[in-house]
Amino acid sequence: MIKKWIVAFDQGTTSSRALAFDMEGHVVAKRQIETELDYPHFGRVEQSPEFIWQQQLAVFELLLRDLQAQPHDIAAIGISNQRETTVIWDKKTGQAIYPAISWQDTRTQADCQKIRNSQDASWICDKTGLLPDAYFSASKVKWILDNVEGAREQAQRGELAFGTIDSWLVWNMSGQKTHITDITNASRTMLYDIHRQVWDSDLLAYFDIPAEILPQVVDCSGELAIFEYQNSQIPICGIAGDQQAALFGQTCFHPGMAKNTYGTGCFLLMNTGKKIIRSHNQLLSTVAWRINGDIQYALEGSVFVAGSAVQWMRDALHFIDNAAESEALAQNAEESELVIVPAFSGLGAPYWQGRAKGAVFGMDFSTGQAEFCRAVLQSLAFQTADLIDAMCSDTGEPFVKLNVDGGACANGYLMQYQADILNCPVDVPLEHELTATGAAYLAGLHLKWWDMQTLAQKREIAHLYQPQITPIERQKALEKWQRAVKCTLAWADDRA
Repeated sequence: MIKKWIVAFDQGTTSSRALAFDMEGHVVAKRQIETELDYPHFGRVEQSPEFIWQQQLAVFELLLRDLQAQPHDIAAIGISNQRETTVIWDKKTGQAIYPAISWQDTRTQADCQKIRNSQDASWICDKTGLLPDAYFSASKVKWILDNVEGAREQAQRGELAFGTIDSWLVWNMSGQKTHITDITNASRTMLYDIHRQVWDSDLLAYFDIPAEILPQVVDCSGELAIFEYQNSQIPICGIAGDQQAALFGQTCFHPGMAKNTYGTGCFLLMNTGKKIIRSHNQLLSTVAWRINGDIQYALEGSVFVAGSAVQWMRDALHFIDNAAESEALAQNAEESELVIVPAFSGLGAPYWQGRAKGAVFGMDFSTGQAEFCRAVLQSLAFQTADLIDAMCSDTGEPFVKLNVDGGACANGYLMQYQADILNCPVDVPLEHELTATGAAYLAGLHLKWWDMQTLAQKREIAHLYQPQITPIERQKALEKWQRAVKCTLAWADDRA
């Protein structure tokens, strides 16, 4: 029987999606449902693990209906997921013992800051490629074990399982039989030695986390697990954290190639091949992917607030009814001194200041919704420019082109401004769903539907934005942004 499609599960911070790909690598159908985030206390961001699973299953079933397909028509599943978000569940009941703690959650930031200020920060970074921060999973796991009654004792008895969202999905898809994570997600926990490619006993001891709760680490491509669905068994053949999946979907297969994903946050990754580059600018060294045991690494910069700032304009300020309206509003804005630093969840790379908060500078009586909207979109471009400057400094190489993906790629104003600020071309692919595409490509690689050379040839360009502003205009804009960031950091330092 001919299998017709690969389905990618793309479980993100703000939505759960399922996309079907044909043998040419094209998206033939997709379904999406927005997820819910809970903010129970200041600095806390949580989600219901059970709701995430039920929602992901629901979009899959809707996709099958759209395709008029049966489970046996699906050749394989690929999974991409929001990284670092942490779930701990009871192996016997299959129920989470606490809500999923989001990557955006900052409840453990004070503890992580103490580590950053200590001598331990250096050896932790040496092993993991990460800077001690509440962003990563380790401190979240420790918090759950320390604060949920009886959890630590259960963990020591081997009754609990920890995982990022990929692990949680696979556990449920496999009928609660398979407890795995892929190496890209493992590399984001701050518990994994990316050099030796093992869970690290020193890190586990440091964070007081029993090894018994950890998943088995697997490659990004292969027959990794089985999705047991309606008496059918569908192989799960690709898994990668969302940003690594997007890097793969962009076919950035060679060192020096880079992409930026504009999602809830902005995530810039550059392929560094088999070399782990230790950043001098507070960027992260991470695993890009591992296929058939062959590992590639990446240098990463993370912006915590990007598309979520546009959602904030929609949901809290009611300036727009949908994200698409932001483009026209920004284009109609008057020239102004307005700068917005959207540090709602702190500032990520290259600053790593968790105490920073959103700030607005340069308002006057002429400031209106259009000016506000433009400043928010410009902040995405400025934050990306900060990351690229840091990467160029670390690698010693100039930046020649930026591949982009994510929902904001449809915003022509933002893409043009990004090219202007970077002074390099911005390459928007025909297919924007590169996170899901990467997961599907990894699955299809194992099925031998394609190889990496063929995938690179498949990439199609929708638009190539070229810089249009003068060097003086660019310099003035960047100086204005840097002054605003400096003031934001100063305010955060005053709160220490």
